[in-house]
Amino acid sequence: MTTALTNLLDMDPAQLVAYCGELGEKPFRAKQLQRWIHQFGVADFDQMTDLAKSLRDKLKTRAEVRAPAIISDHTSADGTRKWLVDVGQGNAVETVFIPEENRGTLCISSQAGCAVNCRFCSTGKQGFNRNLTVAEIIGQLWMAEFELRRTKGIEPGPKGERQITNVVMMGMGEPLLNFEPTVTALRLMLDDNAYGLSRRRVTLSTSGVVPMIDKLSQECPVALAVSLHASNDALRDSLIPLNRKHPLRELMAACQRYLEFAPRDFITFEYCMLDGVNDSDQNARELVELVTHGDTAISCKFNLIPFNPFPESGLKRSHNPRIKAFAQILMDAGIVTTIRKTRGDDIDAACGQLAGDVKDRTRVQERMQKMAEYQNKFGKDFGRIVEISG
Repeated sequence: MTTALTNLLDMDPAQLVAYCGELGEKPFRAKQLQRWIHQFGVADFDQMTDLAKSLRDKLKTRAEVRAPAIISDHTSADGTRKWLVDVGQGNAVETVFIPEENRGTLCISSQAGCAVNCRFCSTGKQGFNRNLTVAEIIGQLWMAEFELRRTKGIEPGPKGERQITNVVMMGMGEPLLNFEPTVTALRLMLDDNAYGLSRRRVTLSTSGVVPMIDKLSQECPVALAVSLHASNDALRDSLIPLNRKHPLRELMAACQRYLEFAPRDFITFEYCMLDGVNDSDQNARELVELVTHGDTAISCKFNLIPFNPFPESGLKRSHNPRIKAFAQILMDAGIVTTIRKTRGDDIDAACGQLAGDVKDRTRVQERMQKMAEYQNKFGKDFGRIVEISG
């Protein structure tokens, strides 16, 4: 019987030290391994030249370094690059790299599909398939960093110019509903023997899973972005079903608590601009009231996101003059407000478009194919109610 190999991408620094201990190796070997894997992008143990040959031989029979396989790789006219990666069992997720003049941001997925089902998000419309493993989450960063370096001819290792300077957990899925694997991946992103990213440069986006916001503040506080998208509970209930469980007052209190531990002194509120739904002057004034008055007041900035339409939503993007007028009300109230530039929408890589090629959970295609086979065998009226004349 073949023994399953341990994927070293699944381990955070402490777990890798423990694993090396099980192999009879000293803790410094874990640091060496981590550097080879996460700083040099090496998956072949024979290439890890400063490891003892005896350790390399052990690893070859017991371990592997395996990221999700790339299904497709597309680059937008604006330089945005989107990979579709295979996470098995008919599921795939998307990873998006957004290049800018002074930084490179990678948008990472945490689940195949999403259970939150926000009305304006195409990912939610496909349903939820499963949580990703640590290797599948950090494997997106591992794959993207070294693919980008190969494309540009930049050497791996600390001497080569880092391509990914910022990570946002804003891809497919709700990261706080896949808490442990997400936090393990975050620890690797931050570790100096892996990617060495600053907590300020790693952002986790949540739709508002209040208990897990508190847990994140204690275990791995990174920059926090909250998908707000509405100025009152009734509206947010209709856009984000999770709001019925954790309404705005409860969410704002969790954000206030998080700030005590956060690497930044503000929370980012993301706000998708939906024509005639949440983009009125009244909505803007309600937001000002929410974040500047009473017990919900909080240090924050707003990121207004032009909606990327998809047919199933029944929603439209707010017109640019409306978005600017909305932003002006927030800015006049002293709130830092940005309007996100849409990137990569020609390759469906823009916010809310990450639907992916995922498992058909209702098996529609399979059932239609089976019906076609039966109709071919038993006649075109098989399965239909037909009128029989007497």
